[in-house]
Amino acid sequence: MDTALHQNKTFDTIDYSEQKLSDNEFVNCEFINCNFSKSDFSAIDFLDCTFKNCNLSLAILKNTGLKNIQFIGCKLMGLDFSSSNSFLFSMRFQDCLLDYSTFIYKKLKKTSFIDCSLKDVDFSNTDLSLAIFKNCDLANATFSECILEKTDFRSSRNYAFDPSENKIKRTKVSHAALAGLLEKFDLDIE
Repeated sequence: MDTALHQNKTFDTIDYSEQKLSDNEFVNCEFINCNFSKSDFSAIDFLDCTFKNCNLSLAILKNTGLKNIQFIGCKLMGLDFSSSNSFLFSMRFQDCLLDYSTFIYKKLKKTSFIDCSLKDVDFSNTDLSLAIFKNCDLANATFSECILEKTDFRSSRNYAFDPSENKIKRTKVSHAALAGLLEKFDLDIE
């Protein structure tokens, strides 16, 4: 079956919930106010696309190509980004709800998360070097065996990670967060 190529198109207020969107490639497309909850994006490629105010919660991303994608004001709860295609994997997030999502073993170098909720997100074994977490809530997010070198957490809150389990050279953190980084030592910090 041939792949349908969609280029330079805008998709506005369309309900794709619980649908399988196979054999499609989207290049330089914009999705506005679309519902993709529980949709199956398996083996679809997105290149230079923007999603605005869309719901992609619990969508299936098995072998999905996400290349230079921007998510703005989107609901992305429970997504398993670790199952997506790693080739040219690149995204930016602004004002997004990413709670309960997974990025295990992904390269997120230089990724920006701005004004996002990242509660209970699993970043295990992820390369987050030079990533920016600006004004994000990282309550219960997991950082295990991550590369956090030059990652900027300074304006975010509720993050905690074990410095002995992660590469943290030149990681930027706020003074207020130091207690979370020393949590495993059970110190009384005043």
